[in-house]
Amino acid sequence: MQIRGLFRKNNPALFFSVRVVDMLAIVVGGLLAYWWKFDDNLLLARYQLPNFLAAGLALIVFPQVGVYRGWRGKNVLHNIRRLFTAWAMVLLALMVIAFLTKTSTLFSREWLLMWALFVPPILLFFRMLLYLSIARMRERGWHQVNVLVVGAGELGQDVARRIKLAEWTGFGIVAFFDDAPELQGQQVEGVPVHGRLKDLAAFLQQRDEHEVFEVWLALPLRAEGEVKAILHDLRHLPVAIRYIPDIFGFRLINHDVSQIGGIPIIDLNVTPMVGMKRFVKALEDWVLASIILVLISPLMLCIAIGVKLSSPGPVFYRQERVSWNGASFRMLKFRSMPVEAESQTGPVWARAGEQRATRFGAFLRKTSLDELPQFINVLRGEMSIVGPRPERPVFVDKFKDEIPDYMMKHMVKGGITGWAQINGWRGNTDLEKRIEYDMYYIENWSLWFDLRIIFFTVFKGLVNKNAY
Repeated sequence: MQIRGLFRKNNPALFFSVRVVDMLAIVVGGLLAYWWKFDDNLLLARYQLPNFLAAGLALIVFPQVGVYRGWRGKNVLHNIRRLFTAWAMVLLALMVIAFLTKTSTLFSREWLLMWALFVPPILLFFRMLLYLSIARMRERGWHQVNVLVVGAGELGQDVARRIKLAEWTGFGIVAFFDDAPELQGQQVEGVPVHGRLKDLAAFLQQRDEHEVFEVWLALPLRAEGEVKAILHDLRHLPVAIRYIPDIFGFRLINHDVSQIGGIPIIDLNVTPMVGMKRFVKALEDWVLASIILVLISPLMLCIAIGVKLSSPGPVFYRQERVSWNGASFRMLKFRSMPVEAESQTGPVWARAGEQRATRFGAFLRKTSLDELPQFINVLRGEMSIVGPRPERPVFVDKFKDEIPDYMMKHMVKGGITGWAQINGWRGNTDLEKRIEYDMYYIENWSLWFDLRIIFFTVFKGLVNKNAY
């Protein structure tokens, strides 16, 4: 179980491995083309420059062409076509660079042609080895994603059969849910029917927090009402929901349908932090949080002394918050209130003019310096530097029924700062507007977007009229 958990936790490393393999294939292809063309090793150093330049260009071009997008369970020919297109674009970019720098005469055209021909089969061979290794691990249950299928009819049964024949995808159907009375307590394709559609939300609420679940809706196209009811029942649960359209008998032209194990699937509600995006986000958090903590450690020491001198009690205030996938964690802050401040009132939404904070604590809140210990939460993997602000469980329970799409913010990790915060939507402001900005951030996430938010946080997000 420890090994399986390790692979589940480090799934982004698998996507990183694909990029490394692609870069290695490009370099190896260039070397083989050189040895095919030349016997003189004196020219080897010169010919390494385009090799490594092409490998670097692949890091930029391949993702743009969609080489790494949705490759899990994707159609093989579809992936090969994208891969060859991406390699052709890298070669084109190299030729443009050589033309602009007037260096094209330094390299053999025959070498370039052989390089262009060698790389595609090497790319396929290296990837095949990697995919076979990953497939073998998934067949043994490593990084297994448990799937709940809604609908045990003909479509649901077809889904179950296909998944059994495609264990390499890493998905495993653990339960059906169907309203048919004759199916209750029975098994369909070796999978138990756990209950009716209305039982699905209760089943998911009882799951272990370490179990990964997805909900696949295998319902006929006419079941619009049932789909809407399920989406409503699951609106409080940050779980991936996918719809499997009943289109196996259709002839489709010029369309793009996501596939897993040959099953066409439309994503309805899925976190963007998967694959390489998740890896980049985690790397960004770890690197920046480490640097920032080193830089601000003298300031944090001074603040800690100020907190101790301002009122008796601990330096840090640990408050339960809700983050990614609805998981709770203890968020750290410098204590800004007396220890017994909430003993009478209980959890209270911060408002302007309240007198609970100490004089030093009020200064910390106004300048957002009380938030600095949260970089420790980031290093622990409990938060991100940038993301929707995590809230206390009591307020999550209150707002999830009042604010549309409120629970969707938990599809990513909560953050110290965010798009809503730098646009002024913090503190006691319009929650619907704040969620609107959070949704925009989730839908448009990129590394550069994060860096932009961090930049504006430093210059206009620390001191804010709504911080109290």
